[in-house]
Amino acid sequence: MLFDCYGLRVSCCGLVSGFQANNSKPTRDAKRETRNRIFAMYIKTVQLLSFRAHADTTIRFAPKVNLLYGANGAGKTNVLEAIHYLALSKSFLSSKDVYALRKGAPFFEVNGELSGTKRPAFTARIAYVPEEGKRIFVNQAPLEKLSHIVGVIPVVVFAPSDHALTSEGPEVRRRFLNNILSQAKPSYLEDIMQYKRILRQRNVLLTTYRKTRVLARDVLASWDAELISVGSRVILRRQQFINVFKSHMLEAYARIDAAGESPSIAYQTIGAFDEQVSIEQIRDRFAAKLKQVARRELDSGRTLVGPHRDELLFGINELDVRRYASQGQHRTFGMALKLAQYFYLLAELDDVPVLLLDDLFGNLDAARTRVFLELLQTDLVGQSIITAANRSIFDESIDFGSSMHQAIQIEAGAVVETDEYSLLQKGND
Repeated sequence: MLFDCYGLRVSCCGLVSGFQANNSKPTRDAKRETRNRIFAMYIKTVQLLSFRAHADTTIRFAPKVNLLYGANGAGKTNVLEAIHYLALSKSFLSSKDVYALRKGAPFFEVNGELSGTKRPAFTARIAYVPEEGKRIFVNQAPLEKLSHIVGVIPVVVFAPSDHALTSEGPEVRRRFLNNILSQAKPSYLEDIMQYKRILRQRNVLLTTYRKTRVLARDVLASWDAELISVGSRVILRRQQFINVFKSHMLEAYARIDAAGESPSIAYQTIGAFDEQVSIEQIRDRFAAKLKQVARRELDSGRTLVGPHRDELLFGINELDVRRYASQGQHRTFGMALKLAQYFYLLAELDDVPVLLLDDLFGNLDAARTRVFLELLQTDLVGQSIITAANRSIFDESIDFGSSMHQAIQIEAGAVVETDEYSLLQKGND
Protein backbone atom coordinates (compact mmCIF):
# COMPACT_ATOMS: atom_id res chain seq x y z
CA MET A 1 0.00 0.00 0.00
CA LEU A 2 1.17 3.52 -0.74
CA PHE A 3 0.25 4.53 2.80
CA ASP A 4 3.00 2.19 4.00
CA CYS A 5 5.50 3.35 1.37
CA TYR A 6 5.15 7.02 2.21
CA GLY A 7 5.43 6.64 5.98
CA LEU A 8 1.67 6.70 6.53
CA ARG A 9 1.32 3.26 8.06
CA VAL A 10 -1.88 2.90 10.06
CA SER A 11 -1.57 1.08 13.35
CA CYS A 12 -4.39 -0.84 15.00
CA CYS A 13 -4.73 1.64 17.83
CA GLY A 14 -7.95 3.58 18.18
CA LEU A 15 -8.76 7.24 18.52
CA VAL A 16 -6.00 9.32 20.04
CA SER A 17 -6.54 9.77 23.75
CA GLY A 18 -7.70 13.24 24.64
CA PHE A 19 -8.85 14.16 21.13
CA GLN A 20 -12.50 13.18 21.40
CA ALA A 21 -14.46 16.44 21.39
CA ASN A 22 -15.98 17.59 24.64
CA ASN A 23 -19.75 17.06 24.92
CA SER A 24 -20.18 18.86 28.23
CA LYS A 25 -22.32 21.97 28.10
CA PRO A 26 -20.40 25.10 29.11
CA THR A 27 -21.80 27.33 31.81
CA ARG A 28 -22.69 30.95 31.07
CA ASP A 29 -19.58 32.15 32.90
CA ALA A 30 -17.41 29.69 30.98
CA LYS A 31 -18.86 30.92 27.71
CA ARG A 32 -18.15 34.53 28.66
CA GLU A 33 -14.55 33.57 29.53
CA THR A 34 -14.24 31.79 26.17
CA ARG A 35 -15.36 34.90 24.30
CA ASN A 36 -12.62 36.94 25.99
CA ARG A 37 -9.89 34.41 25.24
CA ILE A 38 -7.52 35.22 22.38
CA PHE A 39 -5.21 33.12 20.21
CA ALA A 40 -6.77 29.93 21.63
CA MET A 41 -6.51 27.97 18.38
CA TYR A 42 -3.27 28.90 16.66
CA ILE A 43 -1.97 27.34 13.47
CA LYS A 44 1.80 27.74 13.82
CA THR A 45 2.90 26.12 10.58
CA VAL A 46 1.34 24.28 7.67
CA GLN A 47 3.14 22.21 5.04
CA LEU A 48 1.61 21.35 1.65
CA LEU A 49 3.10 18.38 -0.21
CA SER A 50 1.93 17.74 -3.79
CA PHE A 51 -1.19 19.75 -3.05
CA ARG A 52 -2.61 21.54 -6.11
CA ALA A 53 -0.07 24.20 -7.19
CA HIS A 54 2.29 23.43 -4.29
CA ALA A 55 5.05 20.84 -4.64
CA ASP A 56 6.44 21.38 -1.13
CA THR A 57 5.51 24.60 0.67
CA THR A 58 5.87 25.37 4.37
CA ILE A 59 4.40 28.53 5.90
CA ARG A 60 4.79 29.79 9.45
CA PHE A 61 1.89 31.97 10.57
CA ALA A 62 1.60 34.89 12.99
CA PRO A 63 -0.92 34.73 15.86
CA LYS A 64 -3.34 37.32 14.48
CA VAL A 65 -3.76 38.56 10.89
CA ASN A 66 -1.95 36.68 8.11
CA LEU A 67 -2.25 37.99 4.57
CA LEU A 68 -1.42 35.73 1.63
CA TYR A 69 -1.12 37.96 -1.42
CA GLY A 70 -0.15 37.43 -5.03
CA ALA A 71 -1.51 37.10 -8.56
CA ASN A 72 -4.56 35.03 -9.37
CA GLY A 73 -3.62 31.38 -9.76
CA ALA A 74 -0.50 31.70 -7.60
CA GLY A 75 -1.77 29.15 -5.05
CA LYS A 76 -3.07 31.39 -2.25
CA THR A 77 -6.47 29.73 -1.92
CA ASN A 78 -4.73 26.34 -1.99
CA VAL A 79 -3.30 27.14 1.44
CA LEU A 80 -6.76 27.82 2.90
CA GLU A 81 -8.07 24.66 1.28
CA ALA A 82 -5.24 22.65 2.82
CA ILE A 83 -6.04 24.02 6.29
CA HIS A 84 -9.69 23.15 5.71
CA TYR A 85 -8.60 19.58 4.95
CA LEU A 86 -6.75 19.44 8.27
CA ALA A 87 -9.79 20.76 10.14
CA LEU A 88 -12.69 18.98 8.42
CA SER A 89 -11.03 16.27 6.30
CA LYS A 90 -12.38 17.77 3.07
CA SER A 91 -12.19 20.72 0.70
CA PHE A 92 -14.49 23.73 0.73
CA LEU A 93 -13.97 24.06 -3.04
CA SER A 94 -14.45 20.60 -4.50
CA SER A 95 -16.31 17.41 -3.66
CA LYS A 96 -13.53 15.16 -5.04
CA ASP A 97 -10.19 14.78 -3.29
CA VAL A 98 -8.39 13.89 -6.50
CA TYR A 99 -8.81 17.48 -7.71
CA ALA A 100 -6.47 18.64 -4.93
CA LEU A 101 -3.73 16.25 -6.06
CA ARG A 102 -0.83 17.91 -7.86
CA LYS A 103 -0.61 16.70 -11.45
CA GLY A 104 1.45 13.53 -11.71
CA ALA A 105 1.88 13.10 -7.95
CA PRO A 106 1.05 9.74 -6.30
CA PHE A 107 -0.34 11.32 -3.12
CA PHE A 108 -0.86 14.62 -1.32
CA GLU A 109 -0.18 15.44 2.29
CA VAL A 110 -0.89 18.39 4.58
CA ASN A 111 0.94 18.76 7.90
CA GLY A 112 0.18 21.26 10.63
CA GLU A 113 1.70 22.34 13.93
CA LEU A 114 -0.97 23.82 16.16
CA SER A 115 -1.76 24.86 19.70
CA GLY A 116 -4.99 25.55 21.54
CA THR A 117 -6.57 26.06 24.92
CA LYS A 118 -7.62 22.44 25.36
CA ARG A 119 -4.54 21.00 23.65
CA PRO A 120 -1.46 23.20 24.30
CA ALA A 121 0.54 21.82 21.36
CA PHE A 122 -0.17 19.12 18.82
CA THR A 123 0.42 18.08 15.24
CA ALA A 124 -2.13 17.09 12.63
CA ARG A 125 -1.61 15.42 9.28
CA ILE A 126 -3.92 14.36 6.48
CA ALA A 127 -2.75 12.24 3.56
CA TYR A 128 -4.61 11.14 0.45
CA VAL A 129 -3.70 8.37 -1.98
CA PRO A 130 -5.96 7.68 -4.98
CA GLU A 131 -7.77 4.34 -4.72
CA GLU A 132 -6.85 4.14 -1.02
CA GLY A 133 -8.50 7.24 0.36
CA LYS A 134 -7.58 9.56 3.22
CA ARG A 135 -5.98 9.10 6.61
CA ILE A 136 -5.76 11.62 9.44
CA PHE A 137 -3.15 11.55 12.17
CA VAL A 138 -2.94 13.57 15.38
CA ASN A 139 0.40 13.55 17.16
CA GLN A 140 1.45 10.87 14.63
CA ALA A 141 -1.29 8.47 15.73
CA PRO A 142 -4.15 7.62 13.34
CA LEU A 143 -7.70 8.62 14.06
CA GLU A 144 -10.18 5.76 13.88
CA LYS A 145 -12.57 7.81 11.72
CA LEU A 146 -12.10 10.91 9.59
CA SER A 147 -15.05 12.49 11.39
CA HIS A 148 -13.15 12.44 14.69
CA ILE A 149 -11.05 15.41 13.55
CA VAL A 150 -14.13 17.62 13.23
CA GLY A 151 -14.19 20.19 16.04
CA VAL A 152 -10.55 19.62 17.02
CA ILE A 153 -9.42 22.49 14.77
CA PRO A 154 -12.45 24.80 14.52
CA VAL A 155 -12.52 26.95 11.40
CA VAL A 156 -14.89 29.35 9.68
CA VAL A 157 -14.44 29.99 5.95
CA PHE A 158 -15.47 33.17 4.15
CA ALA A 159 -15.40 32.45 0.40
CA PRO A 160 -16.77 33.90 -2.86
CA SER A 161 -19.13 30.92 -3.02
CA ASP A 162 -20.93 32.19 0.10
CA HIS A 163 -23.38 34.01 -2.18
CA ALA A 164 -24.95 30.57 -2.74
CA LEU A 165 -26.16 30.61 0.87
CA THR A 166 -28.69 33.30 0.03
CA SER A 167 -29.24 32.79 -3.70
CA GLU A 168 -29.34 29.03 -4.34
CA GLY A 169 -31.44 26.09 -3.15
CA PRO A 170 -32.10 24.61 0.32
CA GLU A 171 -29.32 22.03 0.07
CA VAL A 172 -26.68 24.76 0.39
CA ARG A 173 -28.25 26.05 3.59
CA ARG A 174 -28.56 22.54 5.03
CA ARG A 175 -24.83 22.07 4.45
CA PHE A 176 -24.26 25.34 6.30
CA LEU A 177 -26.29 24.01 9.24
CA ASN A 178 -24.40 20.73 9.22
CA ASN A 179 -21.00 22.43 9.07
CA ILE A 180 -21.66 24.53 12.15
CA LEU A 181 -23.38 21.90 14.27
CA SER A 182 -20.88 19.17 13.35
CA GLN A 183 -18.01 21.29 14.68
CA ALA A 184 -19.91 22.27 17.83
CA LYS A 185 -21.74 19.03 18.66
CA PRO A 186 -20.02 15.69 17.99
CA SER A 187 -23.28 13.83 18.67
CA TYR A 188 -24.95 15.83 15.90
CA LEU A 189 -22.27 14.77 13.41
CA GLU A 190 -22.85 11.13 14.33
CA ASP A 191 -26.61 11.57 13.98
CA ILE A 192 -26.49 13.30 10.59
CA MET A 193 -24.14 10.64 9.22
CA GLN A 194 -26.39 7.87 10.53
CA TYR A 195 -29.49 9.61 9.16
CA LYS A 196 -27.97 9.76 5.68
CA ARG A 197 -27.24 6.01 5.81
CA ILE A 198 -30.80 5.26 6.90
CA LEU A 199 -32.20 7.52 4.20
CA ARG A 200 -30.18 5.76 1.50
CA GLN A 201 -31.37 2.33 2.60
CA ARG A 202 -34.99 3.41 2.86
CA ASN A 203 -34.85 4.98 -0.59
CA VAL A 204 -33.42 1.75 -2.03
CA LEU A 205 -36.43 -0.10 -0.61
CA LEU A 206 -38.90 2.43 -2.04
CA THR A 207 -37.18 2.41 -5.44
CA THR A 208 -37.29 -1.39 -5.52
CA TYR A 209 -41.03 -1.33 -4.87
CA ARG A 210 -41.63 1.18 -7.66
CA LYS A 211 -39.84 -1.13 -10.10
CA THR A 212 -41.14 -4.50 -8.90
CA ARG A 213 -44.37 -3.68 -7.01
CA VAL A 214 -43.12 -5.99 -4.27
CA LEU A 215 -42.84 -4.46 -0.81
CA ALA A 216 -41.39 -5.95 2.37
CA ARG A 217 -43.62 -4.00 4.76
CA ASP A 218 -41.91 -5.22 7.92
CA VAL A 219 -38.55 -4.03 6.55
CA LEU A 220 -40.04 -0.66 5.63
CA ALA A 221 -41.55 -0.32 9.11
CA SER A 222 -38.13 -0.97 10.61
CA TRP A 223 -36.53 1.75 8.47
CA ASP A 224 -39.41 4.09 9.34
CA ALA A 225 -38.66 3.66 13.04
CA GLU A 226 -34.96 4.37 12.49
CA LEU A 227 -35.71 7.38 10.30
CA ILE A 228 -38.04 8.86 12.90
CA SER A 229 -35.71 8.20 15.83
CA VAL A 230 -32.53 9.64 14.35
CA GLY A 231 -34.23 12.29 12.19
CA SER A 232 -36.06 13.69 15.20
CA ARG A 233 -32.79 14.19 17.04
CA VAL A 234 -31.40 16.07 14.03
CA ILE A 235 -34.47 18.31 13.88
CA LEU A 236 -34.34 19.04 17.62
CA ARG A 237 -30.67 20.03 17.41
CA ARG A 238 -31.36 22.30 14.46
CA GLN A 239 -34.31 23.93 16.21
CA GLN A 240 -32.24 24.54 19.34
CA PHE A 241 -29.44 25.94 17.20
CA ILE A 242 -31.68 28.43 15.40
CA ASN A 243 -33.07 29.64 18.72
CA VAL A 244 -29.54 30.64 19.75
CA PHE A 245 -28.15 31.60 16.33
CA LYS A 246 -30.65 34.42 15.81
CA SER A 247 -28.96 36.56 18.46
CA HIS A 248 -25.52 35.91 16.92
CA MET A 249 -26.88 37.04 13.56
CA LEU A 250 -28.06 40.32 15.07
CA GLU A 251 -24.63 40.82 16.64
CA ALA A 252 -22.94 40.09 13.30
CA TYR A 253 -25.04 42.71 11.53
CA ALA A 254 -24.19 45.24 14.20
CA ARG A 255 -20.46 44.43 13.93
CA ILE A 256 -20.32 44.96 10.17
CA ASP A 257 -22.25 48.19 10.51
CA ALA A 258 -25.27 47.24 8.39
CA ALA A 259 -27.33 50.18 9.57
CA GLY A 260 -31.05 50.22 8.93
CA GLU A 261 -31.31 46.50 8.13
CA SER A 262 -32.93 43.91 10.38
CA PRO A 263 -32.04 40.28 9.54
CA SER A 264 -34.25 37.31 10.35
CA ILE A 265 -33.89 33.52 10.14
CA ALA A 266 -36.69 30.96 10.27
CA TYR A 267 -36.36 27.18 10.38
CA GLN A 268 -38.75 25.25 8.13
CA THR A 269 -39.02 21.54 8.87
CA ILE A 270 -41.70 18.83 9.19
CA GLY A 271 -43.91 21.14 11.22
CA ALA A 272 -44.16 24.47 12.98
CA PHE A 273 -42.66 23.98 16.45
CA ASP A 274 -42.24 26.42 19.29
CA GLU A 275 -38.81 27.00 20.84
CA GLN A 276 -39.48 24.58 23.70
CA VAL A 277 -40.49 21.64 21.51
CA SER A 278 -39.72 18.20 22.94
CA ILE A 279 -38.23 15.20 21.16
CA GLU A 280 -41.50 13.32 21.72
CA GLN A 281 -43.50 16.01 19.92
CA ILE A 282 -41.12 15.89 16.96
CA ARG A 283 -41.31 12.09 16.78
CA ASP A 284 -45.11 12.14 16.83
CA ARG A 285 -45.23 14.74 14.06
CA PHE A 286 -42.66 12.84 12.02
CA ALA A 287 -44.65 9.60 12.26
CA ALA A 288 -47.87 11.37 11.28
CA LYS A 289 -46.21 13.02 8.28
CA LEU A 290 -44.84 9.68 7.06
CA LYS A 291 -48.34 8.19 7.15
CA GLN A 292 -49.70 11.14 5.17
CA VAL A 293 -47.21 10.69 2.32
CA ALA A 294 -46.93 6.87 2.35
CA ARG A 295 -48.69 6.39 -0.98
CA ARG A 296 -46.76 9.20 -2.67
CA GLU A 297 -43.45 7.79 -1.44
CA LEU A 298 -44.22 4.38 -2.94
CA ASP A 299 -45.12 5.99 -6.25
CA SER A 300 -42.07 8.27 -6.36
CA GLY A 301 -39.54 5.81 -4.91
CA ARG A 302 -38.05 8.29 -2.45
CA THR A 303 -38.47 9.61 1.08
CA LEU A 304 -40.53 12.80 1.06
CA VAL A 305 -40.44 13.76 4.75
CA GLY A 306 -37.51 14.45 7.05
CA PRO A 307 -34.64 16.81 7.86
CA HIS A 308 -33.11 16.12 4.43
CA ARG A 309 -35.83 18.47 3.13
CA ASP A 310 -35.39 21.21 5.75
CA GLU A 311 -34.99 24.83 4.76
CA LEU A 312 -33.67 28.04 6.31
CA LEU A 313 -35.66 31.14 5.38
CA PHE A 314 -33.63 34.36 5.37
CA GLY A 315 -35.17 37.81 5.59
CA ILE A 316 -34.14 41.46 5.65
CA ASN A 317 -36.67 43.94 7.01
CA GLU A 318 -39.32 41.20 6.70
CA LEU A 319 -38.62 40.62 2.99
CA ASP A 320 -37.35 37.31 1.56
CA VAL A 321 -33.64 37.65 0.80
CA ARG A 322 -33.65 35.24 -2.15
CA ARG A 323 -36.40 37.10 -3.98
CA TYR A 324 -35.99 40.73 -3.03
CA ALA A 325 -32.44 41.47 -1.80
CA SER A 326 -30.00 43.52 -3.87
CA GLN A 327 -26.55 42.13 -4.72
CA GLY A 328 -25.07 44.22 -1.92
CA GLN A 329 -27.63 42.88 0.55
CA HIS A 330 -26.87 39.31 -0.54
CA ARG A 331 -23.17 39.90 0.14
CA THR A 332 -23.87 41.51 3.50
CA PHE A 333 -26.23 38.75 4.59
CA GLY A 334 -23.77 36.03 3.54
CA MET A 335 -20.93 37.74 5.39
CA ALA A 336 -23.10 38.15 8.47
CA LEU A 337 -24.01 34.44 8.39
CA LYS A 338 -20.35 33.45 8.50
CA LEU A 339 -19.55 35.98 11.20
CA ALA A 340 -22.50 34.70 13.22
CA GLN A 341 -21.14 31.18 12.72
CA TYR A 342 -17.87 32.39 14.24
CA PHE A 343 -19.67 33.93 17.23
CA TYR A 344 -21.68 30.74 17.77
CA LEU A 345 -18.62 28.48 17.71
CA LEU A 346 -16.77 30.95 19.91
CA ALA A 347 -19.48 30.57 22.55
CA GLU A 348 -19.83 26.79 22.24
CA LEU A 349 -16.28 25.49 21.90
CA ASP A 350 -13.21 25.38 24.11
CA ASP A 351 -11.06 26.95 21.39
CA VAL A 352 -11.48 30.16 19.41
CA PRO A 353 -12.00 29.26 15.71
CA VAL A 354 -9.53 30.23 13.01
CA LEU A 355 -10.96 32.50 10.31
CA LEU A 356 -10.11 31.64 6.70
CA LEU A 357 -11.02 34.56 4.42
CA ASP A 358 -10.70 33.82 0.72
CA ASP A 359 -10.78 36.96 -1.44
CA LEU A 360 -13.37 38.48 0.89
CA PHE A 361 -12.41 42.12 0.47
CA GLY A 362 -12.46 42.40 -3.31
CA ASN A 363 -16.19 43.18 -3.39
CA LEU A 364 -16.48 45.23 -0.19
CA ASP A 365 -16.71 48.99 -0.09
CA ALA A 366 -13.96 50.92 1.71
CA ALA A 367 -16.02 51.59 4.84
CA ARG A 368 -16.99 47.96 5.38
CA THR A 369 -13.45 46.79 4.62
CA ARG A 370 -12.11 49.12 7.30
CA VAL A 371 -14.69 47.91 9.84
CA PHE A 372 -13.91 44.26 9.17
CA LEU A 373 -10.14 44.69 9.30
CA GLU A 374 -10.47 46.52 12.60
CA LEU A 375 -12.57 43.64 13.93
CA LEU A 376 -9.88 41.12 12.97
CA GLN A 377 -7.37 42.98 15.14
CA THR A 378 -9.56 43.05 18.26
CA ASP A 379 -9.46 40.57 21.12
CA LEU A 380 -12.79 39.18 19.93
CA VAL A 381 -11.07 37.44 17.02
CA GLY A 382 -8.11 35.08 17.20
CA GLN A 383 -6.07 34.03 14.21
CA SER A 384 -7.15 34.89 10.67
CA ILE A 385 -5.66 33.92 7.31
CA ILE A 386 -6.63 36.07 4.33
CA THR A 387 -6.04 35.80 0.60
CA ALA A 388 -5.96 38.81 -1.73
CA ALA A 389 -4.41 39.80 -5.04
CA ASN A 390 -3.20 43.16 -3.72
CA ARG A 391 -1.95 44.10 -0.24
CA SER A 392 -2.35 47.87 -0.44
CA ILE A 393 -5.73 48.12 1.34
CA PHE A 394 -4.36 45.99 4.17
CA ASP A 395 -1.19 48.04 4.64
CA GLU A 396 -3.40 51.03 5.45
CA SER A 397 -4.98 49.26 8.44
CA ILE A 398 -2.57 46.55 9.64
CA ASP A 399 0.98 46.82 10.96
CA PHE A 400 2.69 43.92 9.22
CA GLY A 401 5.95 44.88 10.90
CA SER A 402 4.46 43.64 14.17
CA SER A 403 5.09 40.12 15.39
CA MET A 404 1.31 39.67 15.64
CA HIS A 405 0.62 40.08 11.91
CA GLN A 406 2.40 39.21 8.71
CA ALA A 407 2.06 39.51 4.93
CA ILE A 408 3.25 36.57 2.83
CA GLN A 409 3.68 36.73 -0.92
CA ILE A 410 2.74 33.59 -2.85
CA GLU A 411 3.98 33.02 -6.38
CA ALA A 412 3.70 29.90 -8.57
CA GLY A 413 2.86 27.63 -5.64
CA ALA A 414 5.65 28.84 -3.34
CA VAL A 415 6.40 31.46 -0.70
CA VAL A 416 8.45 34.40 -1.94
CA GLU A 417 11.26 34.90 0.56
CA THR A 418 11.00 38.67 0.92
CA ASP A 419 13.14 40.53 3.46
CA GLU A 420 9.98 41.31 5.45
CA TYR A 421 8.91 37.66 5.63
CA SER A 422 12.40 36.38 6.49
CA LEU A 423 12.79 38.95 9.29
CA LEU A 424 9.48 37.98 10.87
CA GLN A 425 10.30 34.28 10.62
CA LYS A 426 13.54 34.84 12.52
CA GLY A 427 11.69 36.86 15.11
CA ASN A 428 9.23 34.02 15.66
CA ASP A 429 11.87 31.31 16.08
